[in-house]
Amino acid sequence: MYIYSASQIKSADAYTIEHEPISSINLMERAAVAFVQKLLEIVPEKEEFYIFCGSGNNGGDGFAVARLLSYLQKTVHVLYVEQSKTTDDCQTNFERFLQLLATNSLLSCTKLETVGCIPEIPSHACIIDALFGSGLQRLIAGELQKIIVHINSCKALKIAVDIPSGLFCDALTSFESTVFEADYTITFQYPKLQFLFAENSCRVGEWHCVEIGLHHNFEKQTSPCAEFVTAEHIALKQRNAFSHKGTFGHALLIAGSFGKMGAATLAARSCISSGCGLLTTHIPRHGNTIMQIAVPEAMTLCDENEDIISSVCEPSKYSALGVGPGIGTNEKTYAAVEAILQSKKPTVLDADALNILACNRHLMNLLHENCIITPHPGEFDRLTHKHNATFERFETQKQFAIQHNCTVILKGRYTCTCMPDGHIFFNSSGNPGMATAGSGDVLTGIILSLLAQQYSMQQAAVYGVFIHGLAGDFAKQAVGEESLTAQTIIENVYKALLYLRK
Repeated sequence: MYIYSASQIKSADAYTIEHEPISSINLMERAAVAFVQKLLEIVPEKEEFYIFCGSGNNGGDGFAVARLLSYLQKTVHVLYVEQSKTTDDCQTNFERFLQLLATNSLLSCTKLETVGCIPEIPSHACIIDALFGSGLQRLIAGELQKIIVHINSCKALKIAVDIPSGLFCDALTSFESTVFEADYTITFQYPKLQFLFAENSCRVGEWHCVEIGLHHNFEKQTSPCAEFVTAEHIALKQRNAFSHKGTFGHALLIAGSFGKMGAATLAARSCISSGCGLLTTHIPRHGNTIMQIAVPEAMTLCDENEDIISSVCEPSKYSALGVGPGIGTNEKTYAAVEAILQSKKPTVLDADALNILACNRHLMNLLHENCIITPHPGEFDRLTHKHNATFERFETQKQFAIQHNCTVILKGRYTCTCMPDGHIFFNSSGNPGMATAGSGDVLTGIILSLLAQQYSMQQAAVYGVFIHGLAGDFAKQAVGEESLTAQTIIENVYKALLYLRK
C-alpha cells in the first residue's frame, strides 16, 4: 500500500478523471459510497448523524454522505460553514442535498456562522467531520477554531472523512493547533503520512483505508512518499528439496555480558526459529553453559574475557553478522564493534552496539550500505539529538540513513525502515503488547537470520520487521497483550512464517 503526499493524491484524482474516464462529481460519489459502507461496518447501530461540512471538496464528500445516509432512513443533521470559495463539486452536492431536504423529514440543515448555532448533540449520535480535507495548509483560527473545539468537547462518537480537519497531510501539525479529534478516520485509497506518528493518534483515532478506484497506472509512474507494508509485500524464498543447512547461511551473533545473557539467548533463539542454517554465538566465557542449555542448536565461541565481549573472531567466515544484544558498553567491547563494522559484511546492530556508537561517534563513519541499525526512539536520539515529536525524528532518520549510507529501522507502533537511498517503509503488523523487555533482541535475531539466508538488505529489514510484528500478533491471540513476552513472540515466529507461506 502506497503513501502519497497531498499534491500527489490530487494528481491521482486528476489522472483517474482523465484516463478512466470519469467525471469529478462521480468520483466524489464513489468515494462517498465507499465511506458510507465502511461507516456502517464501524457503527451499524447508529441512527442519528451530525455532519459538519465545509465548502471545499471535503465538504462535498460530507453532503454526499448525508444524502446516502438519508436513503438508508438515517436521521441526518447537516451543519455547514459557508466560506469565501466553494468548489464546483461541493456546490453540486450541496444542491443535490437541498433538493432531498425539501421532501425528507429525516434531514435538517443549519448554516454555521458562530459556535452558538450548533445544537446540542446527544451522546448516542455520531459526528462526522467533513470541514477540511488533505489540502489544508494553514492553521484553523477564528470562529472555525471555536467550532472544532466545541465539537471535540461533545460526547458523541466522532468520525473524520479522509483526514481530521486541521491536520496537515504532509507536515508536522503542532500540539497547540486545533484539530478535530476523531475516534475513527475513514480515508480514501491511500493512508496519509501523518496517521503514522504518535502525536496524531488522539486526532486520527483508528483509521481505515477504503478503495475508491483511483487509476492504478498512476501508481506505476509516480514514486510514493513511502510504502505501508502488509502481508502482500512479503515474498519468502522457496526451499529446494536438495537444500542442506549450509544453503541457508551461517550467522554470527555477538551478544551477552554478565547479567545480560538473556538478551543473547533470545536473539539466538529467534535467529534459529527464522530459518538460519547455522548459528555461531560469540559470547562471554561465563555464558557458555547458559547458551548451550537455552539454545542447543547454536554453536558457541567464548570470548577470552569471562564477563564481557572484548574481541571478535574472524567475521569474514560468516554469511551475516549481528551485534549488540546485552553486550554492555565496557570500553573493551568498543574494539569488537569496530572490527565488525570494518568487515563490511551484512550486519545488523542493535541495543548496546548502538549505545557504543553514540559514545564513540567516529565509529558512525564506519557504517556502510550492508549495515542495518535498529534503534528505539531513545537510542536514536542518543545517536543524533533530542527530538520533540516523532515526525521530527522521522525527518532526521531519513537524513541519517542517506548520510551514513545504511538502513535505519526506527522501532515504534508503525516501525519505520529507511533505506540508504531514502526509500521509506512503514510496518502494519504488531501490537502494544510487544513493548516488553527482549522484544528488540528477537527482532535482531530475525533480521540476522534473513541476512544469513541471502535476502537483500531491504528484504531482511522490511520482512524482518513484519515477521516480528506478525509473530507478536499471534502471541497476542494466545496470551493477550499484558502477558505477552519476548519468548512468546519467538514461539509464534513459526505461525507467522506459515501464514506468509500461505
